[in-house]
Amino acid sequence: MGLHGNAKLGPAGRRAMVMLVVLGGVSRRQAAGRCGVCATTVKRWVDRYEVAGELERASGACFVDRSSRPHCSPRQVPADQAERICAARRRTGWGPRLIAGETGHAHATVWRVLRRAGLSPPPREPRELARRYEWPCPGDLLHIDTKRFARFSRPGHAVTGDRHRTASEKRMRVGYEWVHSLVDDHSRMAYSELHPDERAVTVTGFVERGLAFFASIGVTPKRLMSDNAWTYTHNTALARLLAAHGIRHLRIPARRPQVNGKVERYQQTLKREWALGHTYRTSDHRAHALTYWLRHHNEHRPHSALDGHPPISRVHNLSRQDI
Repeated sequence: MGLHGNAKLGPAGRRAMVMLVVLGGVSRRQAAGRCGVCATTVKRWVDRYEVAGELERASGACFVDRSSRPHCSPRQVPADQAERICAARRRTGWGPRLIAGETGHAHATVWRVLRRAGLSPPPREPRELARRYEWPCPGDLLHIDTKRFARFSRPGHAVTGDRHRTASEKRMRVGYEWVHSLVDDHSRMAYSELHPDERAVTVTGFVERGLAFFASIGVTPKRLMSDNAWTYTHNTALARLLAAHGIRHLRIPARRPQVNGKVERYQQTLKREWALGHTYRTSDHRAHALTYWLRHHNEHRPHSALDGHPPISRVHNLSRQDI
């Protein structure tokens, strides 16, 4: 039951008020004064009690508000036309505006019909259950991906809220830069570099330096997982590099970025805490801060997936790891 904000009585209060009149011998005006309502209200609930059956009195159904919906709606859309609107929704998934154009009804009429039928908004497809996995040792699997960031000559609207740009700033065309990242599946240790492109030669050089970084902390990579970007799948130099290190190249299924989810989640953290976490004067200042943020991420930042410990705590071959 939905009581309005100024309601004086709920169902229990209405019963007590009616009992004052029916059993207590109190007049309606006196009962109204005691309950803080008008005499008309007392009469309405006493009348409902008197015409109610024994079951309604016992259950208290006679003290519950009735629906304010009218008994008949002569201007309501006929059932056959309403079914035609609902059928169009099920068939096409269109919104009210497009369905209105097809059926000839007003946009608001279509919206009301869909709402009464429970089709507005359309039912969502059930989400697939998450299938989580984690390789048992550092180096068993590395995830690789890139993230694009816009360059800038002054702080942008993401941190200042000001979207105004002068004509000279629009003509500058400062372009974009890409953060290339490697993330270890077991420890979440990350290695990132900032580059002006994501060409094959850039990717190969980055992976070579990334493998050297992981080797420096005692991690020997065995597998590399990437999406199906051309620079990964058709990069012969990268294939030779991975073969020389005995690393197997895995590719995720098409349109399934969830499989590469650890590096995707890392890039969300990278954007929130490094790219947007501070106000930089220029993108060059932001680039300079990447090394320091990466060290913080690997050695100090707590990770919920690691029970609040930093990634370095899972790299068992690194000396002084727990200090």
